[in-house]
Amino acid sequence: MSKVDLVRVVLHNLIVESQAPYTPDIIVRHFRATHEQRLSSNELLHLLATISQKRPNFQTVITEVTHILKTKDPMYALLVFIERFSCEDIAGSHLKIEMPSATNQSSTGSPVSALSLASFAPSASIRSLTDDSAIHTLSKSQSIPTSTPMNCRRSEVSPVRSTGGLFGRRNHNLKLYHQKQKTDPERADLSVIKERVLMAVSSSSLSNYRPLGSTEVNLMKSSASIKTNSSTSSVLAAATGLPDEYRTHMLWDYCKVDGNKTVQPELGALPLESQQRVLLKELIHCLCGTRGNFIVPMPADANSTGIAKYETYFTIHAHLDKSLTELLQDILPLASYFIGIQKMMAATDGHGQVVNSLNAALQDLTNDFYVLVVQSEQELQQQQLTVQKLLYYLQPTIWVMEELWTTLVNVQLNEFQGAAVLTHLHGRIKRLEGDRAAQQIMINLTHQAAEPYMRMLQLWIQKGVIVDRNREFLVEDNEVVHQGELPEHYSDDYWEKRYTVRRDRIPSFLEKYSDKILRTGKYLNVIRQCGKRVMPTQQMELQLDPTNERHVYVINDAYYFAARMLLDVLLTENDLMGHLQSVKNYLLLNQGDFTMQFMDACEDELSKNVDLVLPMTLENLLGLTLRLSSARNDPYKDDLHCELLTYDLVTQMSKIMNQKEEYWQSQDRLDLSGLECFAFTYEVKWPVSLVLNHIAISKYQMLFRQLFFCKHVERQLCKIWKENSIAKKFSPQAAELYRSAFTLRQRMMNAIQNLEYYMMIEIIEPNWHIFIEKMKKVENVDNVLKLHQDFLDSCLKNCMLTESSHLNRAIFKLCKICLKFCDFIQLSQRFFLDAELKSMVCDSSDDNTNNSDVDQGNSNCPQFESSLDSTDTFSERVKRFDLEFTGLLISFLKQINNMAKKNTADRFMNLVHRINFNAFYSDQMEKLCVKDAMG
Repeated sequence: MSKVDLVRVVLHNLIVESQAPYTPDIIVRHFRATHEQRLSSNELLHLLATISQKRPNFQTVITEVTHILKTKDPMYALLVFIERFSCEDIAGSHLKIEMPSATNQSSTGSPVSALSLASFAPSASIRSLTDDSAIHTLSKSQSIPTSTPMNCRRSEVSPVRSTGGLFGRRNHNLKLYHQKQKTDPERADLSVIKERVLMAVSSSSLSNYRPLGSTEVNLMKSSASIKTNSSTSSVLAAATGLPDEYRTHMLWDYCKVDGNKTVQPELGALPLESQQRVLLKELIHCLCGTRGNFIVPMPADANSTGIAKYETYFTIHAHLDKSLTELLQDILPLASYFIGIQKMMAATDGHGQVVNSLNAALQDLTNDFYVLVVQSEQELQQQQLTVQKLLYYLQPTIWVMEELWTTLVNVQLNEFQGAAVLTHLHGRIKRLEGDRAAQQIMINLTHQAAEPYMRMLQLWIQKGVIVDRNREFLVEDNEVVHQGELPEHYSDDYWEKRYTVRRDRIPSFLEKYSDKILRTGKYLNVIRQCGKRVMPTQQMELQLDPTNERHVYVINDAYYFAARMLLDVLLTENDLMGHLQSVKNYLLLNQGDFTMQFMDACEDELSKNVDLVLPMTLENLLGLTLRLSSARNDPYKDDLHCELLTYDLVTQMSKIMNQKEEYWQSQDRLDLSGLECFAFTYEVKWPVSLVLNHIAISKYQMLFRQLFFCKHVERQLCKIWKENSIAKKFSPQAAELYRSAFTLRQRMMNAIQNLEYYMMIEIIEPNWHIFIEKMKKVENVDNVLKLHQDFLDSCLKNCMLTESSHLNRAIFKLCKICLKFCDFIQLSQRFFLDAELKSMVCDSSDDNTNNSDVDQGNSNCPQFESSLDSTDTFSERVKRFDLEFTGLLISFLKQINNMAKKNTADRFMNLVHRINFNAFYSDQMEKLCVKDAMG
């Protein structure tokens, strides 16, 4: 019996009636053509009208098809057209369509007729036509792609075999059509048409091209006893012993199917041409993963690891002609590559958005591969295909599939995910410069695989939002509390720790822009937390095109937008520069009258032990001073507060140098005065706290404590100078005793004042001026933070407050010896007016004539509390103070000289020249250097 199908039967009848110069194949080819090669809608309608003009209802059908062509695929319109005329053809033709027997098929081995509907759907996977999207798939390519069991789903409408002919269920279909027409007319048309087409082809192609092989033929032989409402799933379950809902989700990995075996021909007894036909039919099935009889896959080792898990080797029938065997050896690697890719797709399903997107792209390539197989199968049906021609057709595909398989194996073995997959794919593109076809496929794969990653990137750089359930994105949000529960000093950690870059999540093509991407989203989050609405000036689509860098322009535009917006919020709306000026006035002693008034008001309170100082008293005195001095006009004066730390400046510097919290917890608390622990602090609100954070304020406090302590020492030296002015009334002989003390006080005054001048005039002011000039040209908040940090670091370094310098200890010791000397002079102040002053002056006169009487004459002088020996006299104590101060100062200057030799860029030498302006200490410094050199 001849094998016919519904579509060509109806077209043939219409062509015969109208005597049109067409054939069914020509008409089908026009409707299946791609968009570029397809005729226009009017031409297709004219074609249908020409062949159907003899029918009485052709005007109604053509009108319906016209509306369908406006919104649907031409192939769908053709199927509707066939369905409208099929009833008349069936009633009048009385065609008898017979099912091919298993015996005939096995004995002849002839290919299926070209009139089979296999031209619409690959018979190797005919069940994919039952999918809801089967009709729409017709428009995707020149041929209809076939789906594998991995990607197809159970169909709602399954083809049913019946011995009553192709249209035994026509009445049932009409009922189904009317039921579905009420709910979804368009879908009802589609489902009914599909079912009827599938029933038409089931008799001709299902028995030959079903993946189950001969088992399906035996089932069709007994189809007369099957009820008309039986479903395909029950038939498959009976044949394989596996329910359809499980089977459809498995791979076609050459699974063995139990059932009745069809008697296979003796291959060695067949001529070469017959061997080739049998071999081609089995080879096409083998390429799609179906087990055959003459090409058998070797059993896989269950314990295999590495690349062997994704390789498949085949054994070829020994009686096959040698020439065909050699050609098969060149084609079969394609089957191994294809099945290996399917295995890896199944193994990596659900391993992140990037991998899922890559698998979706690979599925599209799988469909294209099935199209190629279908086209080869069509030529086989037309008896135009040979093994040599098939190898010629498949050779480019083999090269491309090998490259895909190699790439995916590397991804699988290295367990790449997310950005690592994109980096690997992007790297493969550059290595395929000589293979244009493979390179283009790899570019498309990379583009599609990067789509979810680029969507996350777009949300981040345009809205500051992270949507990353699988932790694949390069930016990580470390937020653990709500904004209303922010801990103390949150601003310090926010900029550095709230959002961080995960270096192992950065694709290679975004490596250079990772920091810019991080800052863009951070800017947008700060803007949002300020209550501002983040609205980009234009919506930009971010996609990866490996052939260019368009994504870079999108990233740059988003970055500059966020940077400008946040900078405007900081500088204009929150007056950052005004806050910085206030900090400079108070913490860097730029507001001179305020500093002096505050020290006058708080000097008595700060001279107490730190445990006895009342913070509330200091706050009240600070508020009073702010409103009595010129600082009363400062709008940010209320942000200034007093703070009593638990350690002095030297301890703080040592803490920075050691960086061990346990070390400081084990140290005994020092007996400190309020002056040594006092510091100003400045509190600001968000977002100014990003710049004036706790770390920045701590640096300001270090500068303040050194300047404030030096200023206090200067005031004490000035105070004893004022009190010692009474010595002007003494005679030269009487005042000579105090001349050495007054000289030492002046040297101390010169050293402290020059140290203050150096820090404030030569270091802080020039750096502040540079900072202000650069702030006028700033472009983003990161530049603001960097410039501010550079300003503070430069001031700390040149003011000898860095962790690499021990000069701050020398400064602290110099100030301490000055304060001890001031205490000593103040304790001896009462002797200026005592009656004993004359005797001390007489003893001093006798000392000029007889040195032996000095000790005896001054032995009755009262002694003072100091670290000196209790037997020292006033002049000896002054001399000891002089030696101690001079030694510390020379050692300090020597350390500066040594540092200046290593780094000439530092400004320390300016301090040496100011203190040693007349080379007074030069000789002593040289002697000390010689002494150190001699050991």
